[in-house]
Amino acid sequence: MKRRFLNGYKILGLIAVFSLGLASCSEEFANRPPEDQITLDSYYKTDAQVESATNGMYARTWFQFNNKFFYAVSEVGSGNMYTNSSDVNAMRTFSINGSDPELVQGWRSLWSNIQQANALINFLEERVGPGVNPAVVQNTLGEAYFMRATAYFYLVRLWGPVPIIENSLDYVNQPEFPTNRIEDVYTLIEKDYKEAIDRLYDKTRTNAYVTNKRVSKGSAKAMLAKAYLYMKNYAGAKQMAEEVINSGEFKLLGGTSLPGKTFGDLFTYPNNNNEESIFSLQWVNDGNYGSGNNCNTQFGISTSALTTSNTSYGGVFAPSQDVINLYDPLDKRRHETIMFPGDTYPTMKVLVNGGKTEQMGFTVPSAEDIGGQGSGVAIKKYCIGIENGDQTGSIDGWAMMQNCTYIMRYADLLLIHAEAVLAGGGSTSDAAALASFNAVRNRAGLESVTSITQDDIFLERRKELCFEGDYWFDLGRMPRAQAIAIMGAQNRGNMWTAEFYTPSESDFYLPYPDNDVAKNPLLLEPPVPYEFN
Repeated sequence: MKRRFLNGYKILGLIAVFSLGLASCSEEFANRPPEDQITLDSYYKTDAQVESATNGMYARTWFQFNNKFFYAVSEVGSGNMYTNSSDVNAMRTFSINGSDPELVQGWRSLWSNIQQANALINFLEERVGPGVNPAVVQNTLGEAYFMRATAYFYLVRLWGPVPIIENSLDYVNQPEFPTNRIEDVYTLIEKDYKEAIDRLYDKTRTNAYVTNKRVSKGSAKAMLAKAYLYMKNYAGAKQMAEEVINSGEFKLLGGTSLPGKTFGDLFTYPNNNNEESIFSLQWVNDGNYGSGNNCNTQFGISTSALTTSNTSYGGVFAPSQDVINLYDPLDKRRHETIMFPGDTYPTMKVLVNGGKTEQMGFTVPSAEDIGGQGSGVAIKKYCIGIENGDQTGSIDGWAMMQNCTYIMRYADLLLIHAEAVLAGGGSTSDAAALASFNAVRNRAGLESVTSITQDDIFLERRKELCFEGDYWFDLGRMPRAQAIAIMGAQNRGNMWTAEFYTPSESDFYLPYPDNDVAKNPLLLEPPVPYEFN
């Protein structure tokens, strides 16, 4: 892949466009007037109005990122998923280019988050009425800083140098501007997460899941721990991870501290925003395209005889041949991550007889009959089966669902803690690191280990977070030669034809959208240092 540089967006126009997008959120994430029709001064008069300002940033601004792009890059690119669908298969062969439509959608989605966050960070405090509780204002600002940091965290890991834009209005009359250095982008990410930590509410996640939806001080600390890991600031990652662990805010669903449920329960609608969720996208399908989670369709099985989605299509993504043998047969995650022929799911409702009959309980058909991409197996994680249009299911023409998308959960944080203690060393038998590492293994039904290496941690991360969009980034922070060797050895074909592709150094960063490069030729220059205030 060839390198490309950023875009020439009309920044103010972006704010207007994506503010309009917020107006179709559901009652729970309440409606708000579009900002191109009102002034902020006339809107933010109550606590509820201020709290609703970030509603769209929990779902709509992330939709085009999550819809196909996220999985096409992070899971297909990493070798976890297989697809031969023309709109999402470029990363399978490392042939993606700057005109790829899904790449453009993912890029724009991340920038829409930044523009929304900037509007709040720069203008909210001076445009609220006297009746608004200052703590509510600060928490909302904390959410905005959190979202901006998270969007930049994805941008820098996917594209490398990107422009740092802290106030979108500064660039209204400046359509050409350079990218900034990777280290400066990480400085912004660190600063923003710290701002979020200072402003967000403290919380304890409980079994009243409706109260767990929004990010907290602990969420920001957990994400900062992850960012520190990429910065190789192991001391910082360890400190942040231990603060979160010691707070008791989050727990492993189905772990020793929260028994009674299983790993598979993490991905069902009734367990949205459970105690393990650190930050999740909040899909509240209002019947309009862009408000729901499309994974149930994208990952589901669809053949002439049966379907696990409300639609007649499905199975855009499938497990790769490389992950079929990833799990030990005793690993409980295997059954809840990949559907193998003959596996049974008693509580999963499907359509049979050509989509004419509903059936409770599902036995996975033979490899030849699974359909989809010819992988011989299917994705189970996030695939919850068909529903009848009630609150738990699909209520639009695209069969999108309301099960949340994890951006980070507690199991990830525990593995980050173990890696931070290891701190780049050969191995460790540190008790705290082992406690975190083994908690994840034990929930999966596996025995504890007495020492761990970096390779052990990367493997455990792959198994725990498979199909959740992390493995591409883990490969990206390995030594390049090691990552290239791993990916070059993966069978990236289907069950009939083995295919192997070896990435080059340049393939670990995506090309920038061609249209944006054409608008902004200045950005073809090397990245420049950013001057922080």
